[in-house]
Amino acid sequence: MKIKFTKMHGAGNDFVVLDCTREPFSLTPQQLRFLADRHFGIGADQILVVEPAEAGEADFKYRIFNADGGEVEQCGNGARCFVKFVYNKGLTEKKRIRAKTMKGVIELELKEDGMVRVSMGTPSFEPSSLPFNPQGLPSREIRGFKQWAVRYKGELVWFSVCSMGNPHVTIVTDDIESAPVKELGPFIENHPAFPRRVNVGFIQPITEHEANVRVWERGAGETLACGTGNCAAAATSIELGVLSSPILTHNRGGDLRLAWEGEGEDVELFGPAVTVFDSEIEVP
Repeated sequence: MKIKFTKMHGAGNDFVVLDCTREPFSLTPQQLRFLADRHFGIGADQILVVEPAEAGEADFKYRIFNADGGEVEQCGNGARCFVKFVYNKGLTEKKRIRAKTMKGVIELELKEDGMVRVSMGTPSFEPSSLPFNPQGLPSREIRGFKQWAVRYKGELVWFSVCSMGNPHVTIVTDDIESAPVKELGPFIENHPAFPRRVNVGFIQPITEHEANVRVWERGAGETLACGTGNCAAAATSIELGVLSSPILTHNRGGDLRLAWEGEGEDVELFGPAVTVFDSEIEVP
């Protein structure tokens, strides 16, 4: 089976984008893993699928599959690529659209300078929203904001939890380069306290409005940037009092800008969306 695709990235977080507005999506998890494979396929952190939405629901339906073939709830960098894709491909003339995701409807806007704004929804810090079962884990409060800890290599590692429609842990670190992302990331991702696994973010505040971020994504490993991970890390850091909105984050793949005005408000994510190439591939 031969399919057409577009390769895109948002701050180095890379995607294979599929237009399924005319023909239904029918790829298996094995075929998705093939597309994401960097040696035998195309290579991507996630596969993004554009589908028609039901009348009155939104402009499009937006589905996300991780490199392991599993479907996930949300992807901020992917959302920016999504809106640029549907506009550049002539699927819409709108520069401001609404997309239905697994967890709800998000709003996206393509700016005149090529940057994209995504209204990512309201963060939730309730354990049940991830879901997260903290039973038996040590806990503490900072400014009334609760944290928990896991024991890793004999030491307690303190973290906060946040749902951006998908589950996130955030760990504040003094040195982003020496943070054990590739070891501690999968350890927490697969911890039994997270029955659906979890994304693990590390943030190093630099100034009140600036920070370095790295994210270990469930089902994908460390990516060059993670939009929802940056949103969760920013909102968490604001709650902890170590950062203030607006925030500029430095990721290994590029910079993102975020704004959050507090409880009940949406997190606003600003960043690039780049088309790399269009092609087609034979899928076994």
